[in-house]
Amino acid sequence: MKLKLFRLNRTQTFIFLCLLPTILLVFGFTYYPIVKGIDVAFRNYSLFNLSDVRYIGMDNFKTVTSSAQFGTILKNTALWVSISLVLQFVIGFGVALLMRRSFRGRGVYQGFVFYSWALSGFLIGIIWRWLFNGQIGVVNDLLLKMGLISERIGFLSDPKWAMFSVIVANVWYGVAFFAIMLLAALQSVPSELYEAAEIDGAGSFGQLRHVTIPYIMPTIISTTALRVIWIFNFPDLIYGMTNGGPAGSTHILTTYMLDKIVFSGDYGQASAIGIICIAILVLFTTFYLFATRAGKAGDF
Repeated sequence: MKLKLFRLNRTQTFIFLCLLPTILLVFGFTYYPIVKGIDVAFRNYSLFNLSDVRYIGMDNFKTVTSSAQFGTILKNTALWVSISLVLQFVIGFGVALLMRRSFRGRGVYQGFVFYSWALSGFLIGIIWRWLFNGQIGVVNDLLLKMGLISERIGFLSDPKWAMFSVIVANVWYGVAFFAIMLLAALQSVPSELYEAAEIDGAGSFGQLRHVTIPYIMPTIISTTALRVIWIFNFPDLIYGMTNGGPAGSTHILTTYMLDKIVFSGDYGQASAIGIICIAILVLFTTFYLFATRAGKAGDF
């Protein structure tokens, strides 16, 4: 029995060579860092003492999870993701419904709505830090002139207001994503379905409930899952606004991880936090797709 050697013909070789740079980039910048990060998470790896890099087992995970801040960070992460997601979806869906119909100046209006999505998260954080400034901020100035407050509020310096402030900024930033994706889905709904629903006596709310939402449900499920992952992994805005302060009151898991790298130089603990983030997102995605029955979504 002769062994057949696997050989590529000229076309297959050309395709492989075209794909090779992409394959190398994906492995070099995605899979290798993941594997290396898992390895570092189990080592004592500090930039301030590179001569003492050694395997320490689960110590990094124990140090991170036993920190006095960790409970607050988990709570902040849950609030950051859940409140931001709900408000972004509700407002974005409303905007998409409004923009579905043709009206004068719709293109200009869409440009203004979608503009925020083109900006850097860190840049948006700096802009909102100025808006919420306790001394010269526009928000305080407007509230004072409207008579809603009697003295300036330290939105970013007061722990009671800081988390609320960064969530407001994040909601403003994320509305555009849902508006873009849901508008595209809404425009794909056949008009015949609305005509049939109208003949059956369904009003605007009935059409929304029984036609629009079921038809675009696959888009809703996929965009919601993606947005949860992106919000969870979005420390840019918080870093630009509060840098995790005051007194760590706006830290979420990803900003806490960056804090370990930038200020502590502890790549071991930072990698451990990264592994915790990956584990949470894997569990969430698995449960979410199972609970929403993503494969059957949109079936009438």
